[in-house]
Amino acid sequence: MTQRRFIDLSVPIKHNSPDEPFPAQIEPLDHRGGAEVLGAPAQVPVSEFPDGMGLAWEQVHAITHTGTHLDAPWHFGPTAGGAPAKTIDQVPLEWCFAPGVVLDLTHKQPADHITTDDIRAALDRIEYELRPLDIVLLHTGADKKLGGAAYLSAHPGMTREATLWVLDHGVKVMGIDGYGFDRPFLAMLTDHKAGKPDSLWPGHFAGREREYCHIEKLANLHLIPRPHGFLVSVFPVLIANASAGWCRAVAIIED
Repeated sequence: MTQRRFIDLSVPIKHNSPDEPFPAQIEPLDHRGGAEVLGAPAQVPVSEFPDGMGLAWEQVHAITHTGTHLDAPWHFGPTAGGAPAKTIDQVPLEWCFAPGVVLDLTHKQPADHITTDDIRAALDRIEYELRPLDIVLLHTGADKKLGGAAYLSAHPGMTREATLWVLDHGVKVMGIDGYGFDRPFLAMLTDHKAGKPDSLWPGHFAGREREYCHIEKLANLHLIPRPHGFLVSVFPVLIANASAGWCRAVAIIED
Protein backbone atom coordinates (compact mmCIF):
# COMPACT_ATOMS: atom_id res chain seq x y z
CA MET A 1 0.00 0.00 0.00
CA THR A 2 1.31 3.45 -0.90
CA GLN A 3 1.91 5.63 2.14
CA ARG A 4 1.76 9.41 1.84
CA ARG A 5 3.71 11.88 3.96
CA PHE A 6 3.21 15.63 4.13
CA ILE A 7 6.07 18.05 4.79
CA ASP A 8 5.11 21.60 5.72
CA LEU A 9 7.21 24.03 3.71
CA SER A 10 5.55 27.14 5.13
CA VAL A 11 6.24 29.65 7.88
CA PRO A 12 3.41 30.98 10.05
CA ILE A 13 2.08 34.51 9.92
CA LYS A 14 2.90 35.95 13.36
CA HIS A 15 2.03 39.15 15.18
CA ASN A 16 4.89 41.67 14.91
CA SER A 17 7.24 39.07 13.41
CA PRO A 18 10.90 40.20 13.30
CA ASP A 19 11.20 38.38 9.97
CA GLU A 20 9.05 40.95 8.17
CA PRO A 21 9.74 44.61 7.29
CA PHE A 22 5.94 45.08 7.29
CA PRO A 23 4.85 42.63 10.02
CA ALA A 24 1.29 41.48 10.45
CA GLN A 25 -0.85 42.83 13.25
CA ILE A 26 -3.05 40.13 14.75
CA GLU A 27 -5.78 40.97 17.27
CA PRO A 28 -7.17 37.82 18.92
CA LEU A 29 -10.58 37.62 20.55
CA ASP A 30 -10.92 34.84 23.10
CA HIS A 31 -14.02 32.79 23.84
CA ARG A 32 -15.33 35.04 26.62
CA GLY A 33 -14.77 38.13 24.51
CA GLY A 34 -16.51 36.34 21.67
CA ALA A 35 -19.55 35.78 23.87
CA GLU A 36 -19.72 39.49 24.64
CA VAL A 37 -19.47 40.49 20.97
CA LEU A 38 -21.91 37.84 19.74
CA GLY A 39 -24.41 38.41 22.50
CA ALA A 40 -24.46 42.21 22.50
CA PRO A 41 -26.60 42.81 19.36
CA ALA A 42 -29.36 40.51 20.63
CA GLN A 43 -28.83 41.42 24.30
CA VAL A 44 -27.89 37.86 25.22
CA PRO A 45 -25.76 37.93 28.40
CA VAL A 46 -22.47 36.06 28.55
CA SER A 47 -23.89 33.81 31.30
CA GLU A 48 -26.36 32.30 28.82
CA PHE A 49 -23.63 30.96 26.50
CA PRO A 50 -22.44 27.38 27.19
CA ASP A 51 -19.81 27.64 29.94
CA GLY A 52 -20.01 31.41 29.55
CA MET A 53 -18.02 31.25 26.35
CA GLY A 54 -18.72 32.18 22.75
CA LEU A 55 -16.57 31.78 19.65
CA ALA A 56 -12.95 32.85 19.28
CA TRP A 57 -11.51 34.58 16.22
CA GLU A 58 -8.69 36.84 15.09
CA GLN A 59 -8.53 40.06 13.12
CA VAL A 60 -5.45 40.12 10.88
CA HIS A 61 -3.97 43.21 9.24
CA ALA A 62 -1.25 42.12 6.85
CA ILE A 63 0.05 42.68 3.34
CA THR A 64 -0.43 39.83 0.88
CA HIS A 65 3.36 39.29 0.88
CA THR A 66 3.52 38.37 4.57
CA GLY A 67 4.63 34.86 5.49
CA THR A 68 4.86 32.11 2.88
CA HIS A 69 3.12 33.46 -0.20
CA LEU A 70 2.78 33.02 -3.95
CA ASP A 71 3.59 36.08 -6.06
CA ALA A 72 1.32 36.48 -9.08
CA PRO A 73 2.49 37.79 -12.48
CA TRP A 74 0.68 41.07 -11.67
CA HIS A 75 3.22 41.66 -8.87
CA PHE A 76 6.01 41.90 -11.43
CA GLY A 77 4.30 44.31 -13.81
CA PRO A 78 1.07 45.08 -15.68
CA THR A 79 1.96 42.75 -18.54
CA ALA A 80 3.70 39.39 -18.88
CA GLY A 81 5.09 38.42 -22.27
CA GLY A 82 3.00 41.11 -23.92
CA ALA A 83 -0.32 39.98 -22.42
CA PRO A 84 -2.16 41.35 -19.38
CA ALA A 85 -0.54 39.97 -16.23
CA LYS A 86 -2.61 37.60 -14.11
CA THR A 87 -3.62 38.54 -10.60
CA ILE A 88 -3.52 35.84 -7.94
CA ASP A 89 -7.17 34.90 -8.43
CA GLN A 90 -6.45 34.29 -12.13
CA VAL A 91 -3.45 31.96 -11.66
CA PRO A 92 -4.31 28.49 -13.04
CA LEU A 93 -4.67 25.92 -10.30
CA GLU A 94 -2.71 23.46 -12.47
CA TRP A 95 0.37 25.57 -11.82
CA CYS A 96 -0.03 25.15 -8.06
CA PHE A 97 -0.08 21.35 -7.73
CA ALA A 98 2.68 19.63 -9.67
CA PRO A 99 5.87 17.56 -9.41
CA GLY A 100 8.58 19.25 -7.38
CA VAL A 101 12.34 19.37 -7.70
CA VAL A 102 14.71 20.66 -5.01
CA LEU A 103 17.94 22.30 -6.16
CA ASP A 104 20.73 22.36 -3.58
CA LEU A 105 22.18 25.88 -3.51
CA THR A 106 23.32 25.83 0.10
CA HIS A 107 26.89 26.63 -0.97
CA LYS A 108 25.79 30.09 -2.08
CA GLN A 109 26.43 32.89 0.40
CA PRO A 110 24.01 35.64 1.44
CA ALA A 111 23.67 38.27 -1.31
CA ASP A 112 25.29 35.98 -3.91
CA HIS A 113 23.84 35.82 -7.39
CA ILE A 114 22.23 32.50 -8.35
CA THR A 115 23.32 32.14 -11.96
CA THR A 116 22.28 29.94 -14.85
CA ASP A 117 25.45 27.91 -14.30
CA ASP A 118 24.44 27.36 -10.66
CA ILE A 119 21.04 26.03 -11.75
CA ARG A 120 22.55 23.77 -14.40
CA ALA A 121 25.13 22.40 -11.97
CA ALA A 122 22.44 21.69 -9.35
CA LEU A 123 20.40 19.80 -11.94
CA ASP A 124 23.45 17.87 -13.13
CA ARG A 125 24.21 16.74 -9.57
CA ILE A 126 20.81 15.11 -9.28
CA GLU A 127 20.75 13.95 -12.93
CA TYR A 128 17.45 15.66 -13.63
CA GLU A 129 16.02 17.56 -16.60
CA LEU A 130 13.31 20.13 -15.99
CA ARG A 131 9.86 19.41 -17.35
CA PRO A 132 6.90 21.69 -18.07
CA LEU A 133 4.98 22.68 -14.91
CA ASP A 134 7.64 21.35 -12.53
CA ILE A 135 7.69 23.40 -9.32
CA VAL A 136 11.33 24.30 -8.72
CA LEU A 137 12.37 24.79 -5.08
CA LEU A 138 15.62 26.66 -4.42
CA HIS A 139 17.23 25.32 -1.25
CA THR A 140 19.61 27.96 0.14
CA GLY A 141 19.32 27.22 3.87
CA ALA A 142 18.34 30.83 4.59
CA ASP A 143 15.34 29.65 6.63
CA LYS A 144 17.79 28.70 9.40
CA LYS A 145 17.98 32.43 10.16
CA LEU A 146 14.25 32.75 10.82
CA GLY A 147 13.49 34.53 14.07
CA GLY A 148 15.37 37.78 13.67
CA ALA A 149 16.36 40.68 11.46
CA ALA A 150 19.35 38.71 10.07
CA TYR A 151 16.87 36.61 8.10
CA LEU A 152 16.04 39.54 5.80
CA SER A 153 19.55 39.49 4.33
CA ALA A 154 20.41 35.79 4.69
CA HIS A 155 19.62 34.65 1.15
CA PRO A 156 21.21 34.68 -2.30
CA GLY A 157 18.98 35.72 -5.18
CA MET A 158 18.11 34.71 -8.71
CA THR A 159 19.48 36.57 -11.69
CA ARG A 160 17.32 37.53 -14.65
CA GLU A 161 19.18 35.06 -16.87
CA ALA A 162 18.78 32.14 -14.46
CA THR A 163 15.09 32.89 -14.01
CA LEU A 164 14.45 33.00 -17.74
CA TRP A 165 16.49 29.83 -18.31
CA VAL A 166 14.26 27.89 -15.91
CA LEU A 167 11.10 29.38 -17.41
CA ASP A 168 12.22 28.41 -20.90
CA HIS A 169 11.73 24.78 -19.81
CA GLY A 170 8.00 25.29 -19.27
CA VAL A 171 8.23 25.90 -15.53
CA LYS A 172 5.52 28.21 -14.18
CA VAL A 173 6.28 28.22 -10.44
CA MET A 174 9.56 28.57 -8.56
CA GLY A 175 10.19 29.10 -4.88
CA ILE A 176 12.97 29.99 -2.45
CA ASP A 177 13.51 29.43 1.27
CA GLY A 178 14.65 33.02 1.81
CA TYR A 179 12.79 36.24 2.44
CA GLY A 180 13.02 37.27 -1.21
CA PHE A 181 13.45 35.70 -4.63
CA ASP A 182 16.04 38.34 -5.52
CA ARG A 183 19.11 39.30 -3.54
CA PRO A 184 18.59 41.29 -0.30
CA PHE A 185 17.50 44.87 -0.89
CA LEU A 186 20.69 46.52 0.43
CA ALA A 187 22.84 44.36 -1.87
CA MET A 188 20.74 45.32 -4.89
CA LEU A 189 20.75 48.97 -3.87
CA THR A 190 24.54 49.01 -3.47
CA ASP A 191 24.98 47.66 -7.01
CA HIS A 192 22.41 50.10 -8.36
CA LYS A 193 24.21 53.08 -6.83
CA ALA A 194 27.49 51.75 -8.22
CA GLY A 195 26.06 52.14 -11.70
CA LYS A 196 25.35 48.47 -12.41
CA PRO A 197 22.31 48.26 -14.70
CA ASP A 198 19.37 45.95 -14.05
CA SER A 199 20.44 45.29 -10.47
CA LEU A 200 17.04 45.96 -8.86
CA TRP A 201 14.75 42.89 -8.59
CA PRO A 202 15.95 41.20 -11.80
CA GLY A 203 14.24 37.90 -10.95
CA HIS A 204 10.95 39.64 -10.32
CA PHE A 205 11.13 41.80 -13.43
CA ALA A 206 11.92 38.74 -15.57
CA GLY A 207 8.23 38.05 -15.06
CA ARG A 208 7.46 40.89 -17.44
CA GLU A 209 9.14 38.84 -20.18
CA ARG A 210 7.85 35.37 -19.23
CA GLU A 211 4.67 34.62 -17.31
CA TYR A 212 5.33 32.84 -14.02
CA CYS A 213 4.80 32.85 -10.25
CA HIS A 214 7.26 32.44 -7.44
CA ILE A 215 7.00 31.49 -3.78
CA GLU A 216 8.88 33.41 -1.11
CA LYS A 217 9.57 32.45 2.53
CA LEU A 218 9.57 28.68 2.11
CA ALA A 219 11.06 26.54 4.88
CA ASN A 220 12.11 22.98 5.67
CA LEU A 221 13.32 22.11 2.18
CA HIS A 222 16.04 20.04 3.87
CA LEU A 223 13.35 17.67 5.16
CA ILE A 224 12.33 16.56 1.67
CA PRO A 225 13.99 13.13 1.40
CA ARG A 226 14.79 13.18 -2.32
CA PRO A 227 15.45 15.91 -4.89
CA HIS A 228 12.56 14.89 -7.15
CA GLY A 229 9.80 12.29 -7.33
CA PHE A 230 7.36 14.12 -5.05
CA LEU A 231 4.47 16.56 -5.43
CA VAL A 232 4.16 20.16 -4.26
CA SER A 233 0.98 22.01 -3.36
CA VAL A 234 1.07 25.81 -3.24
CA PHE A 235 -2.56 26.86 -3.64
CA PRO A 236 -2.89 30.57 -2.77
CA VAL A 237 -5.70 32.18 -0.81
CA LEU A 238 -8.23 33.54 -3.29
CA ILE A 239 -7.95 37.33 -3.02
CA ALA A 240 -9.62 39.27 -5.81
CA ASN A 241 -7.28 41.35 -7.99
CA ALA A 242 -4.29 40.81 -5.68
CA SER A 243 -0.59 40.68 -6.48
CA ALA A 244 -0.01 37.70 -4.17
CA GLY A 245 -1.78 35.27 -1.88
CA TRP A 246 -0.75 33.54 1.31
CA CYS A 247 -0.28 29.81 0.76
CA ARG A 248 0.32 26.68 2.81
CA ALA A 249 3.16 25.17 0.80
CA VAL A 250 3.37 21.42 1.27
CA ALA A 251 5.56 18.65 -0.16
CA ILE A 252 3.69 15.37 -0.63
CA ILE A 253 5.89 12.27 -0.52
CA GLU A 254 4.60 8.87 -1.60
CA ASP A 255 6.57 5.82 -0.40
